[in-house]
Amino acid sequence: MTPEEMKERTKQFGLRIIRAAAALPRSFAARHIGGQLLRAGTSVGANYRAACRARTQAEFIAKLGIVEEEADESIYWMDMLIEAGIMPKAKLGALMTETNEILSIVVASINTARGGARSVPARKSVNPQSAIGTIRNPQSAIRNRKNPQSAIRNPQSEESVNPQSAIRNPQSEESAIRNPQSAMESPRTARL
Repeated sequence: MTPEEMKERTKQFGLRIIRAAAALPRSFAARHIGGQLLRAGTSVGANYRAACRARTQAEFIAKLGIVEEEADESIYWMDMLIEAGIMPKAKLGALMTETNEILSIVVASINTARGGARSVPARKSVNPQSAIGTIRNPQSAIRNRKNPQSAIRNPQSEESVNPQSAIRNPQSEESAIRNPQSAMESPRTARL
């Protein structure tokens, strides 16, 4: 399916959503769910068009992710209409099938754009880089252009940070509060 065909398909989908929302009864629940369905269903086409205008691959994938979310949300609201007894499944069945087909196409497009099937890698409990040194703050390596290695900490070096030194001693803080003079240095001893 070409992008132009998909644009037309998602636009027709949005029009079908509008007609389905207009056919709902005039109860408070039907109006509320119908409004949610209307918002989610019509945004599928709008966000697909935005994805087609993406400037980068990452932006394209992100916009298609929005299309995926809105199509999935549309299915949710149609399920709510059916399960609440507001609309019979026979009236929404074809529209739900179309929504699932659009959702499948979008997910396949996202996977293709990413270069393969979507999978979330399992998180490891131990950082494999921790044995060789880690970047304490990745942003500092970017900001310190003169010496980008200054942001890297080697645990075996003399400069490694002792985690115990970062812990405050409440007794010493308490004594400094009671006797502020003992906590302050005189200007003469500070220069020595």
